[in-house]
Amino acid sequence: MSNPAPLPPSRWLESHGAILLAGLGLALFGLTQAPLGAQTTPPVTPPTNTVLIQQRPGTPVYGTSDSNNQMIAVTGVDLTGASILYLVDTQNRQLAVYQANGGSDSTQSVKLVGARRIDLDLKLYGFNDKSEYSFEELERRFGAQPSPAAPR
Repeated sequence: MSNPAPLPPSRWLESHGAILLAGLGLALFGLTQAPLGAQTTPPVTPPTNTVLIQQRPGTPVYGTSDSNNQMIAVTGVDLTGASILYLVDTQNRQLAVYQANGGSDSTQSVKLVGARRIDLDLKLYGFNDKSEYSFEELERRFGAQPSPAAPR
């Protein structure tokens, strides 16, 4: 079986380049945004008989997504503050995850975190599933019951 000839650069950009450039643009956009700082308020002195519960300020999180008939791109921020780009190729059932870091010239980077085919993953009934009932148990329970009447 022979491999198909690689696409010329112009055809490759037409078929894949737009979504990759959009994803890279989203990742770079995330790098240029200033973090949303926690709002400070003056300290409140509780009454002497009140229990004080400390709350951690929330971590600012934002993300965006887009898709076409072949790819899904999702961006976000991980716990370290780095921008994350998830690309899902829905036709070839592949996943790629990229991390982009900003800062000085020596710390800026875009790296591939991981990639894999997901077609077999999508066939799993469950994996690392901490649900109350397994798929098989629910299937047995619902298989033993009569089907609900169809709406009229």
